[in-house]
Amino acid sequence: MVWKDSKYDLNKWLKIKDKLHYIDSPQIMGVLNVTPDSFYRQSQNSSFDEAMQCVNQMVNAGVDLIDVGGVSTRPGADLLSTKQELRRVIPIIKAISDSFPELVISVDTFRAEVAYEAVTHGASIVNDVYGGRYDDAMFQTVAELGVPYVLMHSRGDAKDMQDKCSYEDVTLQVIDELSVKLKALEKLGVKDVIIDPGFGFAKTLSQNYQLFEHLEMLNVLASPLLIGISRKSMIYKLLNEDAESALNGTTVLNTVAALKKADFLRVHDVKEACEVKRIVEMLKIAN
Repeated sequence: MVWKDSKYDLNKWLKIKDKLHYIDSPQIMGVLNVTPDSFYRQSQNSSFDEAMQCVNQMVNAGVDLIDVGGVSTRPGADLLSTKQELRRVIPIIKAISDSFPELVISVDTFRAEVAYEAVTHGASIVNDVYGGRYDDAMFQTVAELGVPYVLMHSRGDAKDMQDKCSYEDVTLQVIDELSVKLKALEKLGVKDVIIDPGFGFAKTLSQNYQLFEHLEMLNVLASPLLIGISRKSMIYKLLNEDAESALNGTTVLNTVAALKKADFLRVHDVKEACEVKRIVEMLKIAN
C-alpha cells in the first residue's frame, strides 16, 4: 500500500485506521476461524493458544490482514448466539491488536453488536457474509463506526442458501443485487465498501465458475474486489477431492484472480498466497 497521489485509480483507495491506503497489489487476508466447525478442518482453532499460534504463523508468512470469525457460515451450520460469538472473537481480536498494533484486523460477522464490539477492541474492517440482511442495524452501525465494510453477495442463510441458486445470468444479477446494497450504504454515508461476489453462497458449481470468468464485469461497481475461494467446494468437487486436498486448485484460482486484478485474496494458506502475490507483481514489473 502507498500514500495517496492523483495518478492512482480513485476506486482503489480505502481509509483504514485513519490513514488513506492505496491497494496497488493483492492484499492477502488470512482466515482465522475461532470455531470448532469450519468446513476446512485445519483452519479450526478451538482454543486461544491455537488461534494465537495461527496468527503468528500468518504474520511470519507475510499476511497483510487477518479476518477473525467466530461462527461458521458453511451450508447447514449452526449460527450460534450473539453472546457465544462475542465470547469467541473479542479476546482474540484484542490479543492480536495488542501483539501486532500495525496489523489490520477484519471481523467476519453478520451481527451489528459483534461488529461494534470488535471494532471497539481493535478490528478495522467489518466483513459481512449476509450483506446486511441478517441484522437490520448492520449498515447504520458500520456508518457510525466509519470503517471499511466487506459487502458480500449471498441469498438466504446457512440453512437454505443452496436452495436459492436460480439466476438467468448469475454475473449480471450478482452485480444488480450488490448495486442495490451499495446505494443503501452510500445514503448512510459509508464511503469505503469492498465487494465480495460470494463464491459458494447461493451458487451452483457451474455458476461459481461463470461468475469467476467474468470478474472484470464487477468493476462497474467501482469498489475494491475481494475474492474468497480458498479450499471451497467449487474446487474440490470439480477435482473429486476434499477441502484438505484443495490447495493446488486454490492456488490456481488465486493466481487467476490476481491476474484479473482482485484487490484482496481471502485465504487459509497464507504462504502460498503470498507467493502468488510476488509472482504476479513480478509479471506486472516485467510487463
